[in-house]
Amino acid sequence: MLSQSGCMHRSERLWDTLPKEVEWALIADPRHVNYLCGFWVNPLTNSAGERGLLFLERGGETILMCDDFAFASAIGEPHVDRKIIEQWYGRGHEVANRDHALFHALQRFSAAHDARYGMVEAEWLPVAALDVLGPLHRLDQSTGISLGSILRRLRRRKDPDEIELLNRCFRAGEAGHRRAKEVVAHGVSETEIYREVQSAVIARLGTPGLVYGDFRAATPTDPGAGGLPSPYVLRDGDTFILDFSVVLAGYRSDFTNSIAVGAAGSGQRKLMEICRTAMSEGERALKPGVTGGEVHRAVNAPLAAAGWPLPFHAGHGLGLGHPEAPAFIPESDEVLETDEVVTLEPGAYVKGIGGVRIEHNYLITRDGCQRLTKHAIGL
Repeated sequence: MLSQSGCMHRSERLWDTLPKEVEWALIADPRHVNYLCGFWVNPLTNSAGERGLLFLERGGETILMCDDFAFASAIGEPHVDRKIIEQWYGRGHEVANRDHALFHALQRFSAAHDARYGMVEAEWLPVAALDVLGPLHRLDQSTGISLGSILRRLRRRKDPDEIELLNRCFRAGEAGHRRAKEVVAHGVSETEIYREVQSAVIARLGTPGLVYGDFRAATPTDPGAGGLPSPYVLRDGDTFILDFSVVLAGYRSDFTNSIAVGAAGSGQRKLMEICRTAMSEGERALKPGVTGGEVHRAVNAPLAAAGWPLPFHAGHGLGLGHPEAPAFIPESDEVLETDEVVTLEPGAYVKGIGGVRIEHNYLITRDGCQRLTKHAIGL
């Protein structure tokens, strides 16, 4: 999971970004609470969707506030100085409004602190929490500073503990891709393939995790199908597009291969060849200082020359969100930076032939990029 040193480094980067007069920050987005202290409620528990609040004090303590069931359902131990845990559900009384338990924890905290100038993550903090904050709520609306936007910007550059989590997702995803090559065949349904891929992923991951994405057949009549698996049964001539993510402690992978059902036809092989060329061109473009628009143009050039220009983006950032900045779209002026993790995903979808999409994940380095995913790409 996320390390104490990594969380401390990210908090220091946040303080370096905020105005000097800001003495405290209240973090409300569950992803950002995780990012700064490693508290993440396991989405595979009965506390799925619940959250905590994180108080950061410049040069002072870090305090996590949540209810007791959410804390018990967290993945790992949070890296904080103090915890304020409010009892929510006791067997001796009825089940109360769970949100109020979080507000009670916040009230216990705010009553013990003096009024000072600080900021709240307004994008995620409930309106009802503002009354509870009392004298601590000194957000100056005229600053035009968005705490949530600052944190999203900081998230683009990954620390070593984040890369370690992503690598665990990558290795599990590769196991799923290997299994798919073994089971994709005429007469097998999309749902059956999903079950086999998910089983291989969890076995490699060694712990419960989430698996989602595109598990769909691209047919000559419907080459652009996507989304979660359906009961559709694969037929010879289809292409099965496997574009899925493995999520562990909030961080995720996202890489793709396309597998021919039966013998690959000449049209499918041509689509794959063009996509491979497009990916190679994109890899040469991945380096610090390059814009998302420039990456898109590099990937799109071979596809457009073949008459099959990209219908979607050419890739995107990856981490706690999907997708994250930067976006590889035609008009993007977002500039690549070192330590970002991004994807390249060229695809071509042609009536009468079918569809092909491939994808790898990369770390942006000082000199270019390092490919992080190792699955075999090929029909």
